[in-house]
Amino acid sequence: MELLKKLSEAAGVPGHEGAIRAIITEALSGAVDEIRIDNLGNLIAHRKGTGPVVVIAAHMDEIGFIVSHIDKESGFLRIHPLGGFDVKTLIAQRVVVHTKDGELIGAIGSKPIHIMTQEERKKLPELKELFVDLGLPADEVKKRVAIGDPVTLRQDFIELERVVSGKALDDRAGVYIGIEAIKRAKNIACDLYFIGTTQEEVGLRGARVAGFAVHPQIGIALDTTLAVDVPGVSPGERITELGKGVAIKLTDSASISHSGLVNAMKRIAESRGIPYQMEILPRGGTDAGALQMAQEGAAAITLSLPSRYVHSVVETAHRDDIEAAIDLLAAFLEEAESIDLILP
Repeated sequence: MELLKKLSEAAGVPGHEGAIRAIITEALSGAVDEIRIDNLGNLIAHRKGTGPVVVIAAHMDEIGFIVSHIDKESGFLRIHPLGGFDVKTLIAQRVVVHTKDGELIGAIGSKPIHIMTQEERKKLPELKELFVDLGLPADEVKKRVAIGDPVTLRQDFIELERVVSGKALDDRAGVYIGIEAIKRAKNIACDLYFIGTTQEEVGLRGARVAGFAVHPQIGIALDTTLAVDVPGVSPGERITELGKGVAIKLTDSASISHSGLVNAMKRIAESRGIPYQMEILPRGGTDAGALQMAQEGAAAITLSLPSRYVHSVVETAHRDDIEAAIDLLAAFLEEAESIDLILP
C-alpha cells in the first residue's frame, strides 16, 4: 500500500492540491492516453474507448486550514477552516504550515484546563479559541509565514493487521481505489475519464466544472463514508460497518443514486462474490451530486469505503473493504457497455 501511504501523508487542502496531482500523474503513467489540468485544478485523465462515457471521480483535497492572523507580539497563528471539523479532535494535534519557503511544524494549543473556570470546563471548545504555536519568536514567524498559507494536520499512515489508519483517507483512499481499479480491469468497456477533483470539501466545486467539461453518461464518485460500528451506537445507526465490504450508496444529502446503477453494482458484486453493503447517509454528500447535474444530467452513484473516525487524523479503513471496492469498480468497468440505465 505504498501508493495509499504517499497519498495519505501528502498535503492538499482545498485549492492547494498540486502535490496530489503529481502523485496521481505518476501513478497513472502508461495506464491512460492523456492527462490534463483544468482551470480549477482538476486532474482529468482520459483512457479512450468505445461505449458509454464513464467518469470516475475522487476528490484530492483534504480538510485543513489557512492562516488568518499572526499575533504581532507572540507569533501565535489563528487559522480559518477549509472543510468541516469536529473541533474537539484538534486539541494538542501537530500541524504543518506550508510556506513559500518550506514547511514549519507546529502544535495546536488552547487554554489549559488547570486555569479554566468551572463554566469554561463544561463547554466544548470553539475554533476561535485555538491557535498554532510554531515555537518561534514573533519576528521570525512574520518573516516566514503569510496570511493565507495552507495548514494541514500532521500524521503518519500506518498499516495494522486488518486495517489501515491515517489522515485524509477521505478521500485519498478513493483516489487509490480508482487508480488500482483502472490498472486491474482486464478490459475497459467504455470511454473512461478518471478525475481527481478539487475543492470537494467546500462544496463539490471541482466536480461541477469537470462534469460539464467531460459530459458523462455515467458518473461514479469514490469516497469514504461513516462506519459507526462503535460502542454506544445501535445497529440501525451504524450507516456501515468495517470489514463487511464496499458500500453501495443509495442516497445522501447531495444525491440519490441512479437505480439502474445500484442494481448493476449489486448484480456484479453478487455474481463475482464481492462483499458489499448498502449505505444511506443522512448528512454529507459526494461528487456524485455534482456529476449527476452535468449538462442534461448523468446517471450517478457513489461507491463508498467504510471508515471510522472520519474527518480526523486517525481515519481507519479495513483492508478487505478497500479490496472489495477495487474489485467491484474494476468489474463494472469491464461490463460498462452492457449496463441498463432505464429507470423504473
